[in-house]
Amino acid sequence: MNFIVDAQLPKALSAYFLKRGFNSIHTLDMPLKNATPDENIISLASSENRVVVTKDSDFFDSYILKKMPAKLLLVTTGNIQNKDLLKIFETSFDRIKNLLSEYDVVEIDSERITVHF
Repeated sequence: MNFIVDAQLPKALSAYFLKRGFNSIHTLDMPLKNATPDENIISLASSENRVVVTKDSDFFDSYILKKMPAKLLLVTTGNIQNKDLLKIFETSFDRIKNLLSEYDVVEIDSERITVHF
């Protein structure tokens, strides 16, 4: 599984995925860094079969309207400290990974994981 982590999320989340043995990049790794347009992120996700990990609801809207990106992990925790965000992923990642292998859109917040059909 490959990931691309969007600008509103910390680069440490991309590092977490790498540590777990997955291919991951952050928008900071891209030429336009955190100013990378959503269309470029979607294009890269499509060409490299990446799950877009984001807080930006525009990606969810794009999925609803165009089925792009093909895989989306929407983080709806609100503003929390990076260490708290990483703790959520540490406790939930295996479930998230399994859900993403079966469903296209998974949403995670501080208390629950939701699948969108």
